[in-house]
Amino acid sequence: MKFGFSANAFREYDWEEAIEIVADAGYDGIELLFDRPHLYPHDVDDETVADVRDALDEHAIAISNCNAFMLTAIEGFHHPSYIEPDPDYRQKRIDYTTAALRTAAALDHDYISIEPGGPIPDDESREWALDTFVESLREVLPVAEDVGVDLHVEPEPDLLIETSDQFREFADRIDHPRIRCNFDAGHLFCVDEDPVEAFDTLEPFVDHVHLEDIPEDRSHEHTQLGDGAMDIDAFLAALDDRNYEGFVTVELYPYEATAAETARDAMASLEDGGWV
Repeated sequence: MKFGFSANAFREYDWEEAIEIVADAGYDGIELLFDRPHLYPHDVDDETVADVRDALDEHAIAISNCNAFMLTAIEGFHHPSYIEPDPDYRQKRIDYTTAALRTAAALDHDYISIEPGGPIPDDESREWALDTFVESLREVLPVAEDVGVDLHVEPEPDLLIETSDQFREFADRIDHPRIRCNFDAGHLFCVDEDPVEAFDTLEPFVDHVHLEDIPEDRSHEHTQLGDGAMDIDAFLAALDDRNYEGFVTVELYPYEATAAETARDAMASLEDGGWV
């Protein structure tokens, strides 16, 4: 396994500082944030791409993931979503995703993570939401095919796709090789799944893992490793037993005020467990 740390905790820093701090903390990779104030795809030009590549090379760190889930540049984490009732508003998410795919390709990265549809609108059915999500991604997939970048749909509590079974249902429905799963262990723990069993269910779709701890009440609160109720070591041991060789990216975005310290403390926890 390789370990990364997500730049979405570093919103009070610029992307260059985030790369330097995460590399200095000992991580193999960094999850780049495709949102403001970092690398919002509509703001990224060829010069910026070259600068990012130079910074990664300078600090000898790889990209663990390109996070195209958060979209505060327009409204927030979840809006606009792929299942907005207003098609013009929905198109903003679609256009953002195609731009993110091209940005990832320019950075020579193989995938981006995206939200699992979004919150189901109050006046719409789950079936409508699934159909609309698939329809939205059908607009995105030709670009994914053209640039050779996968879409990692990330199950999340309170959104259209929350569980491993729901992801499999969606994957069967869309049936496309560019559709993969961004496996967030904490998210699945929140919805009462065992992360190891969920990984076994979704392993054929998984190339990247998000990791955080979660409180004992399983509320969706990303918590420092070792401070919650998840058995982090048991989960990592299971990945090791299954010969998982991809990135595990620690995602602790609520810790903006202490991002650098939080990244170092998470690395210390991984070191204490003997994982690095």
